[in-house]
Amino acid sequence: MTTSPLSSHSSICLLRLSALGDVTHVVPLVRTLRAARPQASIAWIIGKGERRLLEGLEGVEFLEYDKKSGFAGMRALRRSLRERPLPGGRFDVLLQMQVAARANLLSAFLPAQRRVGYDRSRSKDLHGLFINERIPDRPGIHVLDAIGSFCEPLGLRQTEVRWDLPVPEDAREWARAQWPQDEAPTLLISPCSSHTVRNWRNDRYAAVADHAVERGWRVVLCGGRSELERNTADAILAAMRHPALDLVGKDTLKQLPALLERGQLLMTPDSGPMHIANAMGTKVLGLHAASNPARSGPYSDRRYCADRYDDAARKYLGKPAADIAWGTKIEHEGVMDLISVEDGVAAFERYLADHSLR
Repeated sequence: MTTSPLSSHSSICLLRLSALGDVTHVVPLVRTLRAARPQASIAWIIGKGERRLLEGLEGVEFLEYDKKSGFAGMRALRRSLRERPLPGGRFDVLLQMQVAARANLLSAFLPAQRRVGYDRSRSKDLHGLFINERIPDRPGIHVLDAIGSFCEPLGLRQTEVRWDLPVPEDAREWARAQWPQDEAPTLLISPCSSHTVRNWRNDRYAAVADHAVERGWRVVLCGGRSELERNTADAILAAMRHPALDLVGKDTLKQLPALLERGQLLMTPDSGPMHIANAMGTKVLGLHAASNPARSGPYSDRRYCADRYDDAARKYLGKPAADIAWGTKIEHEGVMDLISVEDGVAAFERYLADHSLR
């Protein structure tokens, strides 16, 4: 890795289109860049939903790319960049933080002198053809720390992780209106990941939720508007012995962080809400078998995760997690069945023991 510091008035382009959880990992990097180079201009090429989540992030110009627009959208983005007053018609540096084939191809439409990408061990889909610099190769680190290291070729270090997601006051007002501010702590459940093989069984969610209610907690279900999320929530509610508040499909992407902020604990598989909740300071009962919580679990605190990743590696890959490539996803049908109700209850009870809540 070479190091070449940026000037105070440099133009920086970030490329990270998706997903919701992953873009929250980029926000601390933005904070680092802004603090070190407050006069620099930062443009972020981002997906539609991810832009809605982060709209209002200060010091950043969002340039939206719709994945469905294909080559036509890439060409349109390139034309719009020609109208920007960039010195020499290009950015000083592109931080190419996504290795998928579509993102790699899109990066070819972005004019930049320096093109910083991932180290060779994280590269795929011909990523190396689209960059001319790489971040340091540090195996065994969290996704957020890997993204944070994109500032290092620029002569900077991410020494502080700070989110401060842009949450408007009307979003917080909506969240406050959903349940009373009383002594009952709240367990939020966001049961669905976009990777359906990561999702837990509905009756197991219901069993942990009932346990929480019997310990004096309020249970709130949340999620998006997809048919899968609606059907999953209905099945959980039908399997529960106690009532729960159903907010699935009722919030917007700007309201979601405010909603997650109100809970004491979020139970969820490896998903966008996991990382948004973590960014908002809410503890997470993460459900991990298909993915490694040390790599992609809640960044700030993984004490309350139910972790069966090593068991999954032994069952499906025939070796312990320590012997497989870092970041390996074990997305086999039935892998989440390795997490028992007892695992979920034990994780919940660990939280209670640490926080003295009824």
